[in-house]
Amino acid sequence: MRMKVCALIAVAALGIALVETGREPLRAQMPAAAALTGQVTSVEEGAMEGVLVSAKKAGSTITTTVVTDAQGRYRFPRTRLEPGQYALRIRATGYDLASPDSAMVTAGQSATADLALKKTTDLAAQLTNAEWIMSFPGTDQQKLTVHGCAHCHTLERIVRSRYDADKLLEVVQRMGRYTTQSFPLKIQKQFGGQRQGTGPQTAEGQTQLAANQRRLADYLATVNLSSGSRWSYELKTFPRPKGKATQVTYTEYDLPQRTHQPHDVVVDPEGFAWYASFGDSVLGKIDPKSGKVTLYDVPVPNPDTVIGTNDLEFDEDGNLWLATMFQAALIRFDRKTEKFTVFNSYPPPPEGRHREFTFTSPQHSKVDGKVWANDSATWTQWRLDIATGKWEVFELFPMPRTNTYQIFSDAQNNLYVNNMGRAHIGRIDAKTGKSQLWQTPTANSGPRRGMLDEKGRLWYAGNRGNVVGMFDTRTEQFKQWVPPNPRYFPYSVAIDKNDDLWATTEFADSTLRLNTRTGEFIEYTMPRFTNGRRTWVDDKTTPVAFWVGANHSASVVKVEPLDSPPAKTSDSR
Repeated sequence: MRMKVCALIAVAALGIALVETGREPLRAQMPAAAALTGQVTSVEEGAMEGVLVSAKKAGSTITTTVVTDAQGRYRFPRTRLEPGQYALRIRATGYDLASPDSAMVTAGQSATADLALKKTTDLAAQLTNAEWIMSFPGTDQQKLTVHGCAHCHTLERIVRSRYDADKLLEVVQRMGRYTTQSFPLKIQKQFGGQRQGTGPQTAEGQTQLAANQRRLADYLATVNLSSGSRWSYELKTFPRPKGKATQVTYTEYDLPQRTHQPHDVVVDPEGFAWYASFGDSVLGKIDPKSGKVTLYDVPVPNPDTVIGTNDLEFDEDGNLWLATMFQAALIRFDRKTEKFTVFNSYPPPPEGRHREFTFTSPQHSKVDGKVWANDSATWTQWRLDIATGKWEVFELFPMPRTNTYQIFSDAQNNLYVNNMGRAHIGRIDAKTGKSQLWQTPTANSGPRRGMLDEKGRLWYAGNRGNVVGMFDTRTEQFKQWVPPNPRYFPYSVAIDKNDDLWATTEFADSTLRLNTRTGEFIEYTMPRFTNGRRTWVDDKTTPVAFWVGANHSASVVKVEPLDSPPAKTSDSR
């Protein structure tokens, strides 16, 4: 009798629960059927949380990655994996798969593949750049000197070398003649005796450069294998993802050529992802459903100089604008006609000099028919009259000039500038040409890349200060947050429709998400080496989707959190 009563109570409770859940879609209450699931374990830890499990179908260019939960379980929903044979790989610093693994996914069924991991015999091969920097001996200032090396390759290439300081000096000097568009698969040299991104050079500047190169070579000789077969310092690692950081799905799209460096990735209103290649004159369009990549050859107005593009932006008509760096031109791509228009800078630069258009801001060009550009060679700002092709030049900073970086236009087409060389946000009035500067709260923060939102809030990555921040252009007030990872050094940020801030980095192989209302950070480990640059958030999806190019791995990655979006506040967009 008692069992019958208990059963009736249970049925009644279930009925109430079904009524309550009827207020929400059923799919929100029950997990989707799994195409592939399993548990990840090791002898050392048992069930392992925070292991990234990646599945790639034979012959496909798309890799899907999920993360194990607190019980060590992973699951790929059926909507993510179509039937076929899949190769599996994992990312869990300190571990390897005990044996190569694969799985067959069959329509309408759930495949199971439990994965056993073993301790790795080559931890150095798994460290991120941030973990190398954390492991290195020396002062913070010494460690900062190696940051530029990671722009072109991993720090692992340095630490495995056996060169002494004198030999390393030769390497440093040689690589100092390469452009930042270079990486191991494609080298491009400087031209005309002008070093990239350094502004005008003087005899005093050359002397200082030589001294800096010597110090860097001496320091690198203390962190590589020039003095023995083992490193003299402990290899340190960051912990694996836990909790909310495991509630995410990644989709990675391979690009057609290994030399493609997807520095900037943006998503159009139709959902296609576009990328500009850092070291190739090509514009790529990715269909996220099929993974198909359509390539467009970008014009090369100056074939005798370094090729490749940096910034990629939409204008109000949905056309794409490219900042072509050493090509010293802005190029517009009409998405409807698929035609390019080249806007060359004029007059030509003086002999021995060059221009380097790293950024453009066409978002509000309809106000006055003009588009802004930033010249990282002379650290000046340029403005193009689209109709006439004429240019104006502005100098935001008085002498000595300093490294200005990404630029943003507001609704009146006034220009805001990130001052990576110091710690300022600058503004140029579109009508008067007058300039104004505001200093960020953190000294030498180095604001690098970000965005200006519809509310006039300029969000920036304090690249050298390891901060993310917001400058309210209406109240002229700053607000900053410090990432929990002390070696994150954000490269770029973007704010989403829920007022969550997203960041990427060249160092930590992770994506950072900040709840700006609570100050909570979530750090999503990327499936493999990324070297992330441009941050892009697609607000058309729920939850939002974060996009970034794996700049040295010839792929584009979409990051999709699985949690529900936070409740909007009165200050949300």
